[in-house]
Amino acid sequence: MLSIPKKDYSAFLYDCDGTLADTMAPHAQAWVEELARHGLTIEAALIYELAGMPAIKTVIELNRRFGTTLDPESIAASKEQRFLNEYMTKIEPIHAVVDHLKASFGKAKIAVVSGGRTKVVNRTLSLLGIADMVEVVICAEDVKHGKPHPEPFLMAAERLGVAPETCLVFEDGELGIQSAIAAGMDFVRV
Repeated sequence: MLSIPKKDYSAFLYDCDGTLADTMAPHAQAWVEELARHGLTIEAALIYELAGMPAIKTVIELNRRFGTTLDPESIAASKEQRFLNEYMTKIEPIHAVVDHLKASFGKAKIAVVSGGRTKVVNRTLSLLGIADMVEVVICAEDVKHGKPHPEPFLMAAERLGVAPETCLVFEDGELGIQSAIAAGMDFVRV
């Protein structure tokens, strides 16, 4: 059950992975497998800690923490391909959030704001049957600064034509919640 503030919002901004779609475990497994292929053994819990961070920045952060020199672009691309090939069809909706989005369609503006790549996010929204309900999609390629920076949510509000303070963000990741707060938006922790 979602605990939604009693306030009139102009827009609802939803994170994708872990918020609309139950994809965190498959994403974490794809990361663990892909990194192991390149000689870096990590626990899936570390991927949960970095949830919301764009894939390229995730590799940069892993290089920083482990002293490795993995190529961020190629690792991010191969991890994405692994996820698409092996895990994409196994994702499930997070019903309470998807139901909220569907119930809000036509009543408020709707955006999806994700640290994921556009190709994966759009495919996820299609699999969930909600792609046509989303007016704006902001992904890793669209911003210079990803979550926890406020840019992703502020860009979504701007493209929707609404003030940031009239937006409610649905997020599961700590970085995303920090981003929403920095953008001056209310949030619901999923």
